[in-house]
Amino acid sequence: MKKHLIILNPSAAKGTALSKKTKIEALLQQHGLDYTFIVSEKPGDPALLAQEAGDKGYDIVVAVGGDGTANEVINGLMLAKLSGRAIPAMGVIPAGRGNDFAASMGIPAQIPQAVQAIADGRSRLIDIGQLTGGDDPQGKYFGNGIGIGFDTVVGFEAAKLPAFLSGTPGYLIAALKTIFLYYKAHKLRIVLDQETIEQPCLIVSVMNGKRMGTSFMMAPGARQDDGLFNVMIIGQVSRFGIIKLMGKIMAGKQEGQPFVKMPLTSTLEITALTGSLPVHADGETICRNGRAISVRMFPEQIALIVEDCNSHA
Repeated sequence: MKKHLIILNPSAAKGTALSKKTKIEALLQQHGLDYTFIVSEKPGDPALLAQEAGDKGYDIVVAVGGDGTANEVINGLMLAKLSGRAIPAMGVIPAGRGNDFAASMGIPAQIPQAVQAIADGRSRLIDIGQLTGGDDPQGKYFGNGIGIGFDTVVGFEAAKLPAFLSGTPGYLIAALKTIFLYYKAHKLRIVLDQETIEQPCLIVSVMNGKRMGTSFMMAPGARQDDGLFNVMIIGQVSRFGIIKLMGKIMAGKQEGQPFVKMPLTSTLEITALTGSLPVHADGETICRNGRAISVRMFPEQIALIVEDCNSHA
């Protein structure tokens, strides 16, 4: 029987994730799973637990929380793998505010179905990105994507909102506020595999998954096993233009719109020629005023438990 390490982040969803522990344990027992359930004590613990999970004989490590919790587990698994150690498969039980990684990867949004997927144990290999620069020169791995510019500031503002304003309503309120805080595009140099772009950029999204901010389809055509990032670059637009584009992005219809470029690449070098780079990776702040970052893809790194191993979400 496979051994599962369940890691719950009690800070996820602004502290409400812990209330789901009893329900999750009941479902794990109902499916007859062999598991150890750990509630992490502080930031960084999920990464350390995931890094050690393979050495301790676990077959599957499950992140219970939001995008930040999944990101920590990804970082722990990647550090173990790149040191030459065998790593477990990864599962996710969504219990955060946005749960964009889970949704992008084909993991059910509801807890009973997510536990069912873990019990079924179907997995597929997914690509993992690495970002270096900003305030984290050692580098950070990510599964869903990174944001630079406007959408990162939206995340900063959304984090200030009360817990009941989660999901799409919270991000929309934060986005409307950000229109008045961050509407002047900084000039960036973006070096891709096949081209170099120098222009004012309001948003740069580097996606392995499909969506950010609960409802914004930054990369509706993304595949998580093709070795490529789907990049969305939005130039300088007016405040009204931002609102119009938000609707297009939520519908996944931004490609072909004025001021929008959507190239594919396996590496990026991004430098602020004017202003600075506010950057997040999987919703976690990398820097607020960075100068330059580098991004590279590691193809097919982690076996992720999903509902349908043949789908690309």
